[in-house]
Amino acid sequence: MMRLTSTLFAGALMASIPFLPQAMAQGQPTADGLWQHKNSKGSPEAWFRIQQRDNGVYEGQIVKMFPKPGEDPTTFRCTGCEGEQKNAPVLGITFIKGMKRAGLKYDEGTILDPRDGSVYSAEMELSRDGKKLSVRGYLGISLFGKTEVWERLPDTAMDTLSPPATNTGAAPKKPMQQKPAQQPRRQERPQP
Repeated sequence: MMRLTSTLFAGALMASIPFLPQAMAQGQPTADGLWQHKNSKGSPEAWFRIQQRDNGVYEGQIVKMFPKPGEDPTTFRCTGCEGEQKNAPVLGITFIKGMKRAGLKYDEGTILDPRDGSVYSAEMELSRDGKKLSVRGYLGISLFGKTEVWERLPDTAMDTLSPPATNTGAAPKKPMQQKPAQQPRRQERPQP
């Protein structure tokens, strides 16, 4: 009984100390889910899906892109990538690999820049409420890097992807097709 009481007391004490990792508390949010990156004007640029794999590491895929007018995202390829990702479609590519979780922080991973095939060391940190994810890529030491803050999207947003994202982490079977813009209908005026 004394051991159980001291264990419960220690758990309550650790949960109340703000500087201890929240991983010790149950029900802590994870980075697993769908995330959105916005540009400096506040417009969405891409959606990313982060998943925990069987080996316990987290990976991220590009699952939706918001191209500029006239751009076709199905033509974007990782020409500078090496190995199996050489010339792979950017849409569906696994660009975050090997992230290991320690509470709200994730580290020891890499992040790929599909524009030129560069691979950087990476770390991520989840906000306490689980709604924001800071993703940092860097060379050498974390001081020399860049951080982006992504916003969590609701799980229901996955249903809007075409084709739906899978749990396998594989690239989509077919690239997303842009719907052709519809011409606005002319309003007919009633005759007097």
